Amino acid sequence: MMHWIIVPVLLPALLAPILGFIMRYDITLARVFSTVGTVVLLAVALGLAVAAADGQTHVYRLGDWPAPFGIVLVLDRLSALMVLLTASLALIVLVHAIATGWDARGRHFHALFQFQLMGICGAFLTGDAFNLFVFFEVLLIASYGLMIHAGGRGRLRAGVQYVVMNLAGSTLFLFALGTLYASTGTLNIADMAVRIAEIPAEEAALVRVAAVLLMIVFAVKAALFPVQFWLPATYANAPAPVAALFAIMTKVGAYAILRVHTISFGPGMPGTEGLADTWLFPAAIVTIAVGAFGVLGARRLMPLIAFSVVGSMGTLLVAVADFTPDATTAALYYMVHSTFAGACLFLVADLVISRRPSDRLTPMPATVQNGLFASLFFAAAIAMAGMPPLSGFLGKLLVLDALREPGSIIWVWTAILAGSFLTIVGFARAGSLLFWRSTAIPLPIPMQHDPRTTGQFTRATPMQVAPSIAAIGVLAALSVFAGPITGYLEDTSEQLFDRESYIAAVLQPEEVEAQPESAEDLPAVEGN
Repeated sequence: MMHWIIVPVLLPALLAPILGFIMRYDITLARVFSTVGTVVLLAVALGLAVAAADGQTHVYRLGDWPAPFGIVLVLDRLSALMVLLTASLALIVLVHAIATGWDARGRHFHALFQFQLMGICGAFLTGDAFNLFVFFEVLLIASYGLMIHAGGRGRLRAGVQYVVMNLAGSTLFLFALGTLYASTGTLNIADMAVRIAEIPAEEAALVRVAAVLLMIVFAVKAALFPVQFWLPATYANAPAPVAALFAIMTKVGAYAILRVHTISFGPGMPGTEGLADTWLFPAAIVTIAVGAFGVLGARRLMPLIAFSVVGSMGTLLVAVADFTPDATTAALYYMVHSTFAGACLFLVADLVISRRPSDRLTPMPATVQNGLFASLFFAAAIAMAGMPPLSGFLGKLLVLDALREPGSIIWVWTAILAGSFLTIVGFARAGSLLFWRSTAIPLPIPMQHDPRTTGQFTRATPMQVAPSIAAIGVLAALSVFAGPITGYLEDTSEQLFDRESYIAAVLQPEEVEAQPESAEDLPAVEGN
């Protein structure tokens, strides 16, 4: 077994309590250890991505117990990609939080940050549905603590709504797991695929119920209509670096849909085939519209960015709903792009808002470095809206190209193109109010000495600006190296849809041979 597979889960799990109990009163020491731990996590993630590039599915069996009886972690191209994406984003966000002083506004920021990374990485690596639930709960606890970091009535109110919604999702998750276990006798994703393939379609009612419940749970995590309403309030009221880290959390829901509904319930399964995309596709279309109109109607900067994240999740899940390798390749490219684009917008917004009395989209006297902030906002906005030359344009182009079937082309192309237009208009309006029209409003001399306006004259340090520039650099690199990146993602999609290889790797050879009908007769995953 490759023991490095467990490091992305074990490292933050060991580091978090040390930060929480030993270093909570020493912010300098906490910053050093948290940064070093995140850098090491990124290095390990790079190593795992290189190891997964061989096309094999690597399995780590805790305690050397074979699946499905023991806990397994599974590393393939997709899980390695998501862990690398998480580690890269985490380092960018952590540097911003330290440089701007956000981490010093509460004693447990770095401990919660590491627990958050543990939950995210664990969700991407687990090969068991119950442990996916466990890591979701770790995410919920850590994200709630980060959500209310630094306090405030609005933050606490949004945090309570966020927790209630996610606790309801967790309850449905438990119901789904209980139903699955009653139907199949297992919760290992690979073993479920074997067992579900044996169940005749007319006897698979309970499995279909469980599949629908899981889809609802994952839809909550992914902020899919009609359960997306928690996201705008949560992201708009969270500290900006926390909202930037949350950009990867919605992708956990999208990843879970891809993983579980491709391996266990996906195409070729007689009892559940076509169940997910039946309502996932129309819900994603409506999610695009909700995000676009939210951006157009927003009166504050943070909700505007939050609604743009909702719209980007709709675009991503439209591609996921097709459940074909080509559409999945487009979805993965857009997933990487939208994660960095959303995070970059929140980081830039933090630089701007901290130098204004509020985040309301109304003309106010220009802040110091107005041109620099305008340039950063413009670059992040065109990336999120899908305008060239950054990767958003290529991501949406890949999605449009992959979804050209007669039954869906009108809906997909209309929703994405119209949504992009409304998003462009919304961001253009916001940029005009924040940076262009503000230059025409002079600040009265007496107000220059008002303590409430001193932040307007505080110049951003290079370390405060560097994370936003780094995120924009990643978006530019995604565009410049789109060819080789897309090639890697095509291989990732092919491996994801190779159900038999996944099952053979996770289950011991003797277990596969013990159920020859299940493993050999398992239908190949084909496009819709």
